Amino acid sequence: MAALNNEKSRTDILNRLKRAEGQLRGIQRMIEEGESCLPIATQMAAVRKALDSTYVRMTVCFMEQQLQDKLGTPAEGSPEMDDMFGEIEKLLGKIR
Repeated sequence: MAALNNEKSRTDILNRLKRAEGQLRGIQRMIEEGESCLPIATQMAAVRKALDSTYVRMTVCFMEQQLQDKLGTPAEGSPEMDDMFGEIEKLLGKIR
């Protein structure tokens, strides 16, 4: 399995995970403070969505790297390739 070697994507994914981690800490605090279930459930849904979008980003990054490795394309994609992967990311983000 390929490692995540695109620095920009790695930073983006790590930042997304750190944000989700902060949201999870907030949910834990809400539970500890006795918050009602509906706001907690709302925050949990937001964390799930954040993790889902991070997973999609990771999947697209993997696809980019695999195509670059197999086709020998440069690490910096062409504007057309960048647009195509942006569209793939949007499409995958709509699944669910």
